[in-house]
Amino acid sequence: MDHGTPILLSIGVILLVLFLISYIGGKIKVPGVILYIILGIGIGSFISDNEILHIASEVGIVLLFFLLGLEFPLAKLKGMAVKVWKPGLLDLVLNLGISTFICLFFGLDLLPSLIIGGVLYATSSSISAKLLESTKRLANAESEYILAILIFEDIVAPIIVAVLIGMASDGGITGLDFAILLGKILILTAGAMLIGRFGFSRLEKFFERLIGSDMFILLTVGIALTYGGLALLLGLSEVLGAFLAGIMLAETKRSHDIENVTLPVRDLLLPIFFLHFGTTINLGEGIPYVGLLFTLIGWALVGKIIVGMLGGRWYGLSKRVALRAGFSLTPRGEFSVVIAGIATGATKVFSGVFILVSAMLGILFFIFAPKLTDLIYGKKQKKKRNLKVPS
Repeated sequence: MDHGTPILLSIGVILLVLFLISYIGGKIKVPGVILYIILGIGIGSFISDNEILHIASEVGIVLLFFLLGLEFPLAKLKGMAVKVWKPGLLDLVLNLGISTFICLFFGLDLLPSLIIGGVLYATSSSISAKLLESTKRLANAESEYILAILIFEDIVAPIIVAVLIGMASDGGITGLDFAILLGKILILTAGAMLIGRFGFSRLEKFFERLIGSDMFILLTVGIALTYGGLALLLGLSEVLGAFLAGIMLAETKRSHDIENVTLPVRDLLLPIFFLHFGTTINLGEGIPYVGLLFTLIGWALVGKIIVGMLGGRWYGLSKRVALRAGFSLTPRGEFSVVIAGIATGATKVFSGVFILVSAMLGILFFIFAPKLTDLIYGKKQKKKRNLKVPS
């Protein structure tokens, strides 16, 4: 940014441009996350290395994961694990494991391969949830399975981010370092569980008295940022800490009220996160690993379709519904951006291009999932009702 321009003017212009981009995206049915990244790539040379944008983007992504954690009180986590663990592990093996192996086969080192595998792993929760609603498929049989997979990924993705950050911190990691890293994750997680179970679960009335007051948002956002900062202090990912903070506060049984006060702040700052990510992608030297890019774009679609077809059958869906779920799991988005943020150089450029292409293709597959399923299995015949003709 030009140092002669007042910072308030710069921030105001950026917010207005983001609004315009979001408005246009709504009209042309393209999720804002994609357009924000493209905008960031386009104006990166003008606003790169801006500390205010960086801090705002950090707070935005922390609040995103904090609100996700609010959806998972401990009892719900336990109940979901029983039903979705098998399809969830299949998803992890196919979309993280095999993707990493493909990168290694193409000659990449272990850490870049794992980062790209992480980028391929998670379906976009925000894109998928919005598309389920906009295509009026929330009542369909596959929606419960799609949401269950998204929740499994929501739980696993912060752990993946924490592990990758630990591995990337000094360019390598020994077996002892990895054990210490997992120990830190377990301590942070166990701490959140204990605080939630024996602390916040007893503060429901206290939170009830604060609802509606100006200070309520100070408490909720303060807890999210503090636990996220504690994770950073331990050398872990702030998104893991924020997610665990959400789980803690979910025990107050006031998740809805906490979400109501926190959501506007997240919605203000999260677009800046995607914009800031776009500014870190430099396409001046072209797209790296083109052969790998085409290979992984294809596998990104196939891997998720298999998770839908096979995992959906394990979940209890029919073949038709399971295939429809598979087509609908293909969009990548915010989690991929978070993991791509760990990368540097060519790996970051590659990840950014992959996210844009796979998000667009995933949206198309989601929208046309019913028609593609009908194309494979044939149109489902509607049952005719026998109407008695009055004599």
